[in-house]
Amino acid sequence: MKQLDAQFFSRLGSKIEHIQKSEVKVIRLDVGSPDLPPAPFIIDVLARSATLPGHHGYQSHRGPQSLRRAWAMLYQREFGVEIDPEREVIPLLGSKEGIFHTINAFIEPGDTVLVPDPGYLTYEMATRFAGGEIYRLPLLPENHYLPDLESIPVEIVKRAKLLWLNYPNNPTTAVAPLTYLEKAITFAQQHNILLCHDAAYSLVTFDGYKAPSILQSEGAKEVAIEFNSLSKSHNMAGWRIGAALGNPQALKVLYTLKTQADSGHFLPILEAATIAMTGDQSWLEMRNDIYRQRRDLVIEWLHRMGLMAEIPKASLYVWCPLPTGWSSDHFAERLLDETAISVTPGTVFGKYGEGYIRIALTVPQDELNEAMEKIFRWLFR
Repeated sequence: MKQLDAQFFSRLGSKIEHIQKSEVKVIRLDVGSPDLPPAPFIIDVLARSATLPGHHGYQSHRGPQSLRRAWAMLYQREFGVEIDPEREVIPLLGSKEGIFHTINAFIEPGDTVLVPDPGYLTYEMATRFAGGEIYRLPLLPENHYLPDLESIPVEIVKRAKLLWLNYPNNPTTAVAPLTYLEKAITFAQQHNILLCHDAAYSLVTFDGYKAPSILQSEGAKEVAIEFNSLSKSHNMAGWRIGAALGNPQALKVLYTLKTQADSGHFLPILEAATIAMTGDQSWLEMRNDIYRQRRDLVIEWLHRMGLMAEIPKASLYVWCPLPTGWSSDHFAERLLDETAISVTPGTVFGKYGEGYIRIALTVPQDELNEAMEKIFRWLFR
């Protein structure tokens, strides 16, 4: 534990609470927590289920069969992938929990984990917790933020147990074509590596883009599991609903650890999650259009500032390059202290995030416009 720090957003939240005690309004563009609620019919199921006396006890770690079938239905509908609800789905208390537990289930001290940089914090922190060694895979703009798997040294590949990929990507917002994911599957097959794909943003897409699932790749279920979540796809971040899908042997190991670590989920939430995946999905298109409008507003402001951020095809973020002379940490710290606008420095996600900040699209458009105008005035004061 002495090797681990409090998670960045936990520390940032404490600082923001201190600022707000002075009655200063802080606009948070740092954390990717959806500000919009789920559709009303999802909340209605939760409320009705919670009134039933028998719905408040322990639940199976595998959840009700209807929930696993709902995940299978979602994958068939969205990706054309057949999922066996009995062998190829393990419900999670959010995908973060599953990511952390998977690393601890498979990694012994000294094992190597291939981690994208910049990348989601939990890949690295869980590896450190398990005593594993991290090998960073640079995500570079000249490579479209896709790791060059062929450049990994042979001695590293021999020690590697897990490979993490994440598309649509957090924080860079990059997307991966199915052809790249297929190459990653071949790489994992050749080197006996479990490929873990974090697909939390796969249903938050824009401009007609449709993100693939790695399970669409031939042979994927032989070497891969995919982590998905309703946090971003259905505005249910606080509900903690996710799933791991794919290779049955790997899921069995994850399940064994989970049965020692938690006692299942709250049944009304599981029933609401089931209807979220099987009910009317048309509201998601309208929700994504709201994010698209916010994205366009942020991109317009940034380009006016001369910060030529790429236009994201997916995710809740904009990955913004900084003006010359600024470090990521210094820019974010000064911005918060002097304007009460909070963004995430790119270095939070790894050393290759230097020179960038991540801007979340998770505040209302008028507030987002206010924040961008303040950043503009601050930068050109």
